[in-house]
Order: sequence, then C-alpha cells, then structure tokens
Amino acid sequence: MNTVIVTGATSGIGLACVRLLTEQGFGVIGMGRSAERCKAAQKQVLEEHPLAKLRYFAADLMQLGEINRAAGELGTYIRESCEGRLYALINNAGCARGRYTTTEDGYEQLFALNVLSGFLLTYHMLPYLKNAGGRVIMTGSGSHKGINVHWEDVMLKNGYNPLTAYKQSKLCNMLFALGLNERYTSCGVRAYVADPGLVKTDIGNKQTGGLVSAVWSLRKKQGVPPEIPAQTFAYLCGENPPPDGLYYYLCKEVKYSRRVTSENAERLFKLCEQLCGIRYN
Repeated sequence: MNTVIVTGATSGIGLACVRLLTEQGFGVIGMGRSAERCKAAQKQVLEEHPLAKLRYFAADLMQLGEINRAAGELGTYIRESCEGRLYALINNAGCARGRYTTTEDGYEQLFALNVLSGFLLTYHMLPYLKNAGGRVIMTGSGSHKGINVHWEDVMLKNGYNPLTAYKQSKLCNMLFALGLNERYTSCGVRAYVADPGLVKTDIGNKQTGGLVSAVWSLRKKQGVPPEIPAQTFAYLCGENPPPDGLYYYLCKEVKYSRRVTSENAERLFKLCEQLCGIRYN
C-alpha cells in the first residue's frame, strides 16, 4: 500500500485530500496542529472508511523544533509500518496573517508555515521519498503571479502587507518545487504545485482579524468546496507515469509566472537552508 503524508489535514483541503486518498486505497498519514482535532479527523475518516490505513500526528509546523520532533516520529512509523517508503508528501499546511507576528524562532509566522515548514519537512522525508520514487506536492495559488520575492526583507518586517506576504509565499512554493525537480528528478522524486483556486475554507479567518478576515469571509462565498481541489492532489499522487509538468489546476497543467526560474529557485534554497540550519544533499 502506497503511503501519503498530508499536512494541514484536520480541515479544508487537507481533510478532503485525506478522505479521497483513503477512498482510493492509499495509506495516509495526516498532520495537524491540535491533537484534539487530529483525533476528531481520524475518527471521522475511519467512520467513513473503516478499513483505511490512517494515522494522525500532531505538530505545530510553524515551529522548526516541532517539525524536527515530528519528523523523528514520522520516520520511525514509516520504517516500521511502511517499509521505509513514502509515496507522496503533500505540503498543504498554510495560513494567512493580518499583521507581522513571529514564531518562537523569530520568523514571520506566514513565511514560517507556508514556506519553511514544507522545506524542512521535505528535507527530513527525502530518504523515504527516494526509496519509493515519490512525489512532493505543494498547495499553490494563482496569486504567485505578478510579484517578486523580497530577497532583502523576505519576511516583510519593514512594512508588512498581508496580501504581499501571502503572494510571495506562493511564489516561494513554486520555486521550491522547481528546485526539488532540478535536484532529485534523477533520483525518481518529482515535485508539483497544485492550485486549488478559490476554495470555501477558513484560512483567511484564522488569527487574521479585522479587514483581512472580513474580506475573506465575503470572498470565500464564491469558492468551490474543498473536494474539488482534492481531486487535483489525488491526480498528482496517482497518475502513472508521473506527469511531466510543474503547476496544475483542475488536474491540468497550466502556465506559471516567468519569475519561476532556476536562478530564483537556487537562491530560495540557499536562504531556506540557512534559516532552517540544514543542507540538502
């Protein structure tokens, strides 16, 4: 049975992915910040699919120490219960913020969760992905277009703008996926970005407050249910041979920003390696 990790798996797109992937016969490892919500989500999915191979792990992926801790637990489970093989890692956990707020590590919270968490978790899971010829899938957004990375102030400490921070994080997700492909396609590992489009979730209402929350409450009414984008994630997990593209929307390859270049991807890797205290091989 092929095993897939899904982060941000207790609600929204992540939970929809867990439900669909278990239905399709994948073994699934879900991750969420709250142990209580992880337990509730696991119970809900197992009630729908009693024979599913499903395990949840709780971790606050906004904190680097928590990622390192959880990665140790995940590694033990994958070695003991999944033959040391990880078929796919869906880096879906993400957030929005209404103002500049930092993590325990001193990093801006949105950048920490939307960018660094996937970067560091993928680093830890890479040996198991290589064993399976696996795939890494990032949750992207069309908002990555029309923006540059603010390399000299990547966390926007000097003049924080919530929309700029979110757009930049999604451009970084694109650059990360491209960088992974340039490093590890020869090892059988492929990376993709799935654009869910506008979805009815609460991402813009969680710890944002004020104008950001109000605007999102109105905008999300026009969105699709999470089950729609979950189909694209399942497509990128299940399609064989692996698709050749990078950026997908509604299960089809689509165009992406001209700023998604090898030079920018390399620059992002070096920056994130420094911030996480690691070095990709």
